Amino acid sequence: MGETRKIAAILVADVVGYSRLASADEDRILARLRTLRSDLIDPTIAVHNGRVVKRTGDGSLIEFRSVVDAVRCAVEVQTAMVERNAGVPPELRIEFRVGIHLGDVVEESDGDLMGDGVNIAARLEGLAEPGAICLSEDAYRQVRARLDLAVTDLGETQLKNIAQPIRVYSLQVGVASQAKPVLLAQTRALEGPSGRSSVPDKPSIAVLAFNNMSGDPEQEYFSDGISEDIITDLSRLSELHVIARNSSFVYKKAAVSVQDVAKALGVRYVLEGSVRKAGNRVRVTAQLIDASHGGHVWASRFDRDLTDIFAVQDELTQEIVGALKPKLTGGTGRFAGTRAVNIEAYEFFLRGREQAWAHTRAGNIAARGLAEAAITIDPDYAAAHALIAFTHVLDYINAWSSDPERSLRIGQELAEQAVGMAEDQPNGHFALGLACLWGRELDRAWAETQRGLALSPNSVQLLMLMAHVQIFSGDSAGAIETLDASMGLDPHYPELLLQFVAEARFSLGQYEQAIAAIEQRLDRNPRSDVAYALLASCYGHLGRPKESRQSWEHALQINPGFSVERRRRVLPFRNPEDFERRVEGLRKAGLTV
Repeated sequence: MGETRKIAAILVADVVGYSRLASADEDRILARLRTLRSDLIDPTIAVHNGRVVKRTGDGSLIEFRSVVDAVRCAVEVQTAMVERNAGVPPELRIEFRVGIHLGDVVEESDGDLMGDGVNIAARLEGLAEPGAICLSEDAYRQVRARLDLAVTDLGETQLKNIAQPIRVYSLQVGVASQAKPVLLAQTRALEGPSGRSSVPDKPSIAVLAFNNMSGDPEQEYFSDGISEDIITDLSRLSELHVIARNSSFVYKKAAVSVQDVAKALGVRYVLEGSVRKAGNRVRVTAQLIDASHGGHVWASRFDRDLTDIFAVQDELTQEIVGALKPKLTGGTGRFAGTRAVNIEAYEFFLRGREQAWAHTRAGNIAARGLAEAAITIDPDYAAAHALIAFTHVLDYINAWSSDPERSLRIGQELAEQAVGMAEDQPNGHFALGLACLWGRELDRAWAETQRGLALSPNSVQLLMLMAHVQIFSGDSAGAIETLDASMGLDPHYPELLLQFVAEARFSLGQYEQAIAAIEQRLDRNPRSDVAYALLASCYGHLGRPKESRQSWEHALQINPGFSVERRRRVLPFRNPEDFERRVEGLRKAGLTV
């Protein structure tokens, strides 16, 4: 009762020779371990999206959302330990063994994990040499194309209390491979799909999720909404490099320093703050930190009536820009000023936007209802109209409605209304551009995307839309460049971006690179039918029919109703031959579609 079965990336680690170290000087070894955890291990786990399930004295069980994250974390910690142990006598060194497995686990109601997935990771850890990392074959398959470490194939290995032998691979940190491309990991370099580094050449900032100090967890949406609106405002400045919400919110409530966040996201400045909402009053505090030395650039507190929250946002943003003005190369311009929106409508909108981020059918329905409630209160609320338009287009894309064509038509009409209400709001142009794209009006989709980007040059949403327009228009090389820019602004990019990378590579005939992108996506979301379908076509073009058929079977298992004909009808390629290349790959593998 209260159990959940799922696939997870599991990392198990322990200290080599802990009993020997503790017997020599237990107090000292415990103090050193506590320091390692606070200064190195816990921050690194947080940066790589890990969850510490439990600690057992000298050992840890950690869950990650992907094998890539687990390996990145392990490599970073093991590399740091090599440096920390330099000059320390061998008998006094703290060294870790690490085992990583991707497999089936059972999550208890208290968050504990059990099952073969955990047991295998624990057995792998026992096989690892001091300072090394052992991977199961299932885990190794997810990262093998991106490792720059020496890999030793330990062969089929019988693990204690595990029925079937498992192929095991050992990674030795500090020993470079001679034939593998780099694993995007140890320094968290921001490298995009073109393979070039995307380091910002202008002042860069990340806005962390503001802390909810209201004493009511239900008010979390409000503090998140304030943070997101500040990101949106700052994103309007072309002179700034502003990290997307998707990446900066990864560190929400994480025990990680500002300097570590800045390093992971590739920025110099970090804005953090809090929101306290009580009755009709709100207090917003904020501080801007220069991560290069940890000093405060600016800090302020705003105590206002709740109805003045928009003035607070505008004033806060202007003060941040003012603090950074000496670093900016051009004129910073002015914001439009206080937004005349009913505060109750605004709160409905924030709840709706939060639901829309879930990208699920249920979340889409909830988002639409909340945005409609906002419009009932404030009929001229353009952002709410744009949000409703977006939900209708999502219904079309995902076939979530009984009449998808009607959903697309409604979405475009509402998006046009939103743009008409507020030409200076980028979210209206995004919704309209998305509707035009799927309505096969590619030139108009491009124009709306460019209008949106002119208003918000740092918008990851608009950049991803631009890349998709480029792919469907036949400019996949241009799409790669655009996706590079998007990844620079959003290092923790959504897995959907990897699908775009794969589609662009496929269109360029770069099937091996497309496969690498799809495998990364499936590592993060193994339930994507469209990813498996494209993978099947890639294998077909490469003359690997067995793998093609297996991938196609996975697509049909996930979605028995998957239809090539519907995809042909819905995907808005300007040149129909671009879609037929997908079908050709399936046919080369002997599949009848």
